[in-house]
Amino acid sequence: MQVAAVAAEPRGVVVAPPPALHADVVTDVAAFNALEPEWNDLVGRAGVGHPFLTHAWLRTWWECFGASRSLCVIVVRAGDRLVAAAPMMWETAWMCGMPVRRLRLLHNDHTPRAEIIVAERHEQACRAIWQVLRDLQNEWDVVLLAPLADDSPTRQCFVGAAREDMERIGIWPSSQSPYIRHAGSWDAYFKTLPGKFRQNVRNRVARLRRDGGEPRLEILADASADPRALDDAVRLEASGWKHGAGTAIASDAAVRRFYTLLAERAAAGGWFRLLFLTVGGRRIATSYSFCYDRRLLFCKTGYDPAFDTASPFKVLTYLAGQYAFDAGLDEIDFLGDAEPWKLEWTSTVRAHEWLYIFSNRSRARLVFPLKFRLVPAYRSAKASMWRRNAGSRN
Repeated sequence: MQVAAVAAEPRGVVVAPPPALHADVVTDVAAFNALEPEWNDLVGRAGVGHPFLTHAWLRTWWECFGASRSLCVIVVRAGDRLVAAAPMMWETAWMCGMPVRRLRLLHNDHTPRAEIIVAERHEQACRAIWQVLRDLQNEWDVVLLAPLADDSPTRQCFVGAAREDMERIGIWPSSQSPYIRHAGSWDAYFKTLPGKFRQNVRNRVARLRRDGGEPRLEILADASADPRALDDAVRLEASGWKHGAGTAIASDAAVRRFYTLLAERAAAGGWFRLLFLTVGGRRIATSYSFCYDRRLLFCKTGYDPAFDTASPFKVLTYLAGQYAFDAGLDEIDFLGDAEPWKLEWTSTVRAHEWLYIFSNRSRARLVFPLKFRLVPAYRSAKASMWRRNAGSRN
């Protein structure tokens, strides 16, 4: 039997303990911008699989949406090495009809995911960030960490820390984002989908060929290469119900500026992808997308309603799937909610939650039971009444 040799530490050699962690709060925008190189290095070391925590994304978000808020970025270092960061902000918000002082991750409807970035010593780094939040507790009513994946280690750590300190916490279900995990070829994956759906896709492709020409996927990694490209994408994205509902990119100047700046900065970072479905050279559907960490992420989508009967975005998704598989990507992420059109392509979803932590301030003690007891009870009673009424009508 062989025995592996184990090298002993030389006598007299003292192994130095890892450097202590220390946390600082960055409130100045110029100071945050100066962090860009080591921030992006941190994101890479943390293995973040999406672009929503890159410095380019957060900087652009702040420039376009941060006007009524104050920056509060918590950074944790081991010596001089950045090991964790919490991109947060102060804001005044309304909860259950009451104004509250809230400290939350940088996020709105235009950021599909948020998180605290931790590359090393996860438990200790999260505790260091929590201690900063505890030190600031007289200044906030609510800390909001959202939207976190339901299996987020950050969520688990902060729930544990808050419970130890007897803070009130609440978890609110959020989006379930469908995604396709690649294995094998696109044709092999497509064959796993229901036969009726596959035939529907083929019929839509045939209809486009008959009505306008061969449908093709156009991919731009830099929108500035075609001066019309971003305008075409915004026009298509605003088509149909989005414009009427006021949710389109074109509906708000700050939102338009965000996606315009982001296109430039994402292109410079190499992860921008603007997809178009073209028929006879005409752009009839689009996806403002990203290709990051071997994932294709659909962010903002739309199509020309004149081609509604041909389901142009369904055809774009089909061609984008071929592109992603052929390019050796690992995943297509539809982001957002589990809308029916997404679930036609996959039943696999990522669940997300919003984590609320309430302070011991009087306003927070009042809002907590309203948000997490009274509101759920009211919704449950309303749903029960609706079911009873529906049953009586039947």
